[in-house]
Amino acid sequence: MKIEWIEPSLIDLENIRDYIGHDSEYYANRFIGKIIEAAESLEKFPERGRHVPEAEAENIRELLFYNYRIMYRVEKDRILILTVIHGSRDLSQKKFKPWDVV
Repeated sequence: MKIEWIEPSLIDLENIRDYIGHDSEYYANRFIGKIIEAAESLEKFPERGRHVPEAEAENIRELLFYNYRIMYRVEKDRILILTVIHGSRDLSQKKFKPWDVV
């Protein structure tokens, strides 16, 4: 399966990098690299992540990485990375859910 990052997920990575980068650019880049590695590991094991509790669709899953939730959609030939969001964020308050974007 092919991994594809949609635009909102790339913006999430930039925001995380910028936030951590205020303290250390080195660690910010290193952390983003590890998030990407974790997401890329889904290529071989897409069912590894758990179902997103807030989503009703079976193909919406998430991989927990430290305090972040890497949410993705499993499709026939690809895995779409939908968002990378801090675990403390309350998705119930968001008008549009990450899985509604695409």
